[in-house]
Amino acid sequence: MVRGRREMRRIENATSRQVTFSKRRNGLLKKAFELSVLCDAEVALVIFSAAGKLYEFASSDMQKTIDRYTSHTKEVIGSKEAAQQSLELQQWRSEAATLAKKIELHETEKRKLCGGGVESCSLEELHDLEAQLERSLSKIRSKKQRKILQEITELKEKESLLLKENALLREKVRTQLLPSVPDQHLIPDDQPNGNMEVETDLIIGRPGTGEAQQQLANSSETSH
Repeated sequence: MVRGRREMRRIENATSRQVTFSKRRNGLLKKAFELSVLCDAEVALVIFSAAGKLYEFASSDMQKTIDRYTSHTKEVIGSKEAAQQSLELQQWRSEAATLAKKIELHETEKRKLCGGGVESCSLEELHDLEAQLERSLSKIRSKKQRKILQEITELKEKESLLLKENALLREKVRTQLLPSVPDQHLIPDDQPNGNMEVETDLIIGRPGTGEAQQQLANSSETSH
């Protein structure tokens, strides 16, 4: 009777699982022993059951085999890390070379834009430089205009604030600091009245003559 091939999955029945574990464990230990004897190989086998029980086989000292495995693993990991580092170093060098070429191209373009090294440029390259300069100038003018408009707006805002502060200060000075103005202007008593009569005499003749003096005397007597 031909045995059917068992499906490789976990055995759900605990009893069947334990029986299968015991059989295959013994078979694995037997195969490890045969491999070490027939092939003169250093074999170490460690098995932990589901319950945590340890089963092991070693063709020589188990600890020495484990130490040898650890040392070998470190060498393999070290070699892998060294290879990885070497690969990364090559990538960094390649990127550095690419960046150096880009920097050199940018420096050349910068010199050409500043007017240096244009003698070797072709007509097409000169047209490209001219177009690039026009675009740069357009961006600079646009940025300058935005800056000017922004400064004008800020100055207008400052002017508005200063005008408000000035108006407040004027109102404060008018209401608190200026003296009150009198309602009426009084005329002092010692000032002459505006309705005073003024005597005028008409004297005919030259001043100092007898006729003029006579008229001045007559006028004086009449007034008294």
